[in-house]
Amino acid sequence: MDKTVTDPGNGTTPSESGASAVEKGDAKRSRRGKSRRNGKPRNAASPSHLRSADSPPDSSSIGSVEPDAEPRKRKRRRRSRGQGGGQAAPAVSAKIEQGTHTPPSQGKRSARGGKRNHRGPQGRPLVPTHAPKPAARQNGAASPAHPPLTADQRSHVHARAQTPYRDSGFDGSADMYAALDLGTNNCRLLIAQPTRPGQFRVVDAFSRIVRLGEGLVSTGRLSDDAMDRAVEALRVCAAKLSGRTIRRMRLIATEACRAAVNGEEFLERVTRETGLELEIISRETEARLAVSGCASLVGREARSVVLFDIGGGSSEIAVIHVGENRSNRLANHITHWTSLPVGVVTLSERHGGRDVTPAVFAAMVGEVEGLLDGFHCPPLGEIATEDFHLIGTSGTVTTLAGVHLDLPRYDRRKVDGLWLSDDEVTAMQDKLLAWDFAGRAANACIGPDRADLVLAGCAILEAIRKRWPSRRMRVADRGLREGLLTDMMADDGAWRRTRIRRAQMQGKPERKV
Repeated sequence: MDKTVTDPGNGTTPSESGASAVEKGDAKRSRRGKSRRNGKPRNAASPSHLRSADSPPDSSSIGSVEPDAEPRKRKRRRRSRGQGGGQAAPAVSAKIEQGTHTPPSQGKRSARGGKRNHRGPQGRPLVPTHAPKPAARQNGAASPAHPPLTADQRSHVHARAQTPYRDSGFDGSADMYAALDLGTNNCRLLIAQPTRPGQFRVVDAFSRIVRLGEGLVSTGRLSDDAMDRAVEALRVCAAKLSGRTIRRMRLIATEACRAAVNGEEFLERVTRETGLELEIISRETEARLAVSGCASLVGREARSVVLFDIGGGSSEIAVIHVGENRSNRLANHITHWTSLPVGVVTLSERHGGRDVTPAVFAAMVGEVEGLLDGFHCPPLGEIATEDFHLIGTSGTVTTLAGVHLDLPRYDRRKVDGLWLSDDEVTAMQDKLLAWDFAGRAANACIGPDRADLVLAGCAILEAIRKRWPSRRMRVADRGLREGLLTDMMADDGAWRRTRIRRAQMQGKPERKV
């Protein structure tokens, strides 16, 4: 943990349209066809046989068009631009096969000359061409080499664009790393490639709500239904991993498997049925990984930060003091940390998450405040400076951000890195508390899967805000997986290899650091 690493991402938000081409508007259309002058169709008095070939035929003109040199010329011009003939241009065919081409609507022309770029969502080729890499190391041990990608697997190389990473393109010559986080509520996977120092691009991603910790509070065990849901999601992750040559991967399990008496037994079943070997990490490791994953959201001007990760079965809190000499690894500046044995799943099961009255909400806040009373950290006066703020990484804070922005559907690019004032957070919590279960489920940023959990998360957030009042909070849609990837790439020297490879490709000598 002592090696130096630059934390991932720079917090910038990419263009919402990426580098993909868009259709031109009416202002860019050719003036041929149904052009009008002075409010009247050009050639309005022309006979039907002189009508533009672009004009849709009607019943009176069908079969009556006579051969004419001008229509033939126009047809040849359209064919030269890829508009005529019965076959699509090669680039368009490739794009259709990869599922990224959207045909223009009837009657609209494509870009002039047909010179539109047919590339992926971030302007990079979709099909990887790479040589086999060495076998991946899973949690520090060697694992069998994966077979090459099939055509179907190559079509799924691109994941959705994610803010802290450079882009979602694919570099066939770069190594790939994988991080999997099986939590109390979610199963998440990221596959990424290193780019510039401290950054990586996502090649593929997966996330599914499995509620592994459902019923854990009352029974102390993982239920059969919960384990079945988790195994099914892990099978999907195993399929994604088996289709790629992964240099190194780390697969972790958190609070549900830590707390359950049959947690180890469940992980043995996972290995038998999926081939994945998961490790149960400690609470301290979980807190450090959360800090590593969110480090790029802590600005250089910040001197004190309280970072919290509200999970399904536990909530990690880290107090960070950054002096004049800031380390490249922000986790080295953690002065105090704690892991509360309460999360959105466990708290909602104890108090009820569907019908939450103000009294129930206050009871949930009071329970978390009692747990925080046992956390001994510096007095508030020592950290509440002008440069102090909160950072929240969890579904709770990202949901609040989405509701605050009134998004028609959740958009990670708009949420990750967003600043919310203290008044805005309070307003969003009051808004959610005023909605009933159906109202919360109908919101696009919450949905039915989180409608009974979000207020429990708000109660944990409220207790944290009372303990560490701050004028602003930053939202992080990132966490353990990003921390895992950063640590693996740094320990493996991935960014140095990438720099050397790029220098060799450009014919430049390697710069010594």
